[in-house]
Amino acid sequence: MKIVESLIGLASGIAVGAGFVAFITVLGIVPRLMQLSHTESKIIYYEIAIILGVFFGIYLSFGDHSFTLPVVGLIVWGLLHGVFVGMLAAALTEVLNVFPLLFKRIGIENYLFILLMALSLGKIAGSLFQWVLFVR
Repeated sequence: MKIVESLIGLASGIAVGAGFVAFITVLGIVPRLMQLSHTESKIIYYEIAIILGVFFGIYLSFGDHSFTLPVVGLIVWGLLHGVFVGMLAAALTEVLNVFPLLFKRIGIENYLFILLMALSLGKIAGSLFQWVLFVR
């Protein structure tokens, strides 16, 4: 029975990992993010950060080790999460051209930058709120 459970877990992990790689690769989120931030020469750092982030996430999800952080550490952790989610959301919307098309159709395309900044800052604030109040 343990062998079957292990095989199902392995297959599920491979499926989720393949979906994650397909999401990043097919949509071109990381290359677009590098282009927007003018950091194309730092591609090796992006690759290392993604790989280390995935392994650290796996360790935190499945490892038995737990740790506590002071409030300042939680604020920094939440800020990093907010920046990640905000940048990912901004890159995804930029790649898919969702907001530019929507704003052009309703005639308010001059406010696109303000909306993207509001989304990014809102994600940062939401992450800080979650980490400081609920994770602590």
